[in-house]
Amino acid sequence: MARPVTLFTGQFADLPFTEVCALASRWGYDGLEIACWGDHFDVEAALGDDAYLPRLRDTLDKHGLKSWTISCHLTSQAVCDHPIDERHRGILPARIWGDGSPEGVRERAAEEIKNTARAAAAFGVDTVVGFTGSSIWHTVAMFPPVPQEMVDRGFADFADRWNPILDVFDEVGVRYAHEVHPGEIAYDYWTTVRTLEAIGHRPAFGLNFDPSHFVWQDLDPVGFLYDFRDRIYHVDCKESVKQFNGRNGRLGSHLPWGDPRRGWDFVSTGHGDVPWEPVFRMLNSIGYEGPVSVEWEDAGMDRMTGAPAALAHVRALAAIEPPAASFDSAFSSSS
Repeated sequence: MARPVTLFTGQFADLPFTEVCALASRWGYDGLEIACWGDHFDVEAALGDDAYLPRLRDTLDKHGLKSWTISCHLTSQAVCDHPIDERHRGILPARIWGDGSPEGVRERAAEEIKNTARAAAAFGVDTVVGFTGSSIWHTVAMFPPVPQEMVDRGFADFADRWNPILDVFDEVGVRYAHEVHPGEIAYDYWTTVRTLEAIGHRPAFGLNFDPSHFVWQDLDPVGFLYDFRDRIYHVDCKESVKQFNGRNGRLGSHLPWGDPRRGWDFVSTGHGDVPWEPVFRMLNSIGYEGPVSVEWEDAGMDRMTGAPAALAHVRALAAIEPPAASFDSAFSSSS
């Protein structure tokens, strides 16, 4: 059940794709989870330039790397988000932002995710990882009081916007793996249940498991894996640490990453509070055989140190495989 270990390129998108490939190969990664920003994966070029995808594949092959997933986190965030504002302008391509009119941004983002499915299929990749956005995340504090009808409209809005996108995923044989993450329509256990219900549990839509966001919400990542075992389409190995001291809290206090006053922060994989060994044992139990991708984020450690160190940590975990026979089988008189 040896799973490939990949590097998510999103935190390296300021570097040319060829340079990231060289680094990942030298460090010993099996492949890349390729981000659709920087010069790493251009959806428009993938569909409009016959030479683009073969050139991308040649670059991977040159460095002994493969790709099982591409990631569209930035553009997919805009599909359902409300409000649409300067935050989105900072992460979206100019052609998606356009004149910035909110509904226009949402519609162009939705079309881009449809094209991302088509580009993934043309690239030979069957899983796209990303976000959904949410029209009701801004109501999470529940004050002013939030009518139930408003929450219901939020999930209906998600279904209305994503079902046509998922129709294209079905057409081309690609799956969407949504990352359960604050700021999205599914950000914890019960919102994940409600999200899957909203789209009728259609198989085109599953989950990207990223336990870093479970830790600071006090959610059980291992139980989540078991309960949603048929929907785990991809795994990101990202890490976070809680550092509550009575003066800080879960919501971050509008403090930047790495600020010691924060109540939690992202750290390099293996340096935080994710129960990694139970997570990998559960991945074995549910039969997950896809890639595990290091999504490296740590404001207190250089990525050139953190990314290879995270790989070593994940390799050791990935080596935990179930035995060919039960340990107690040797006790049997017939053995």
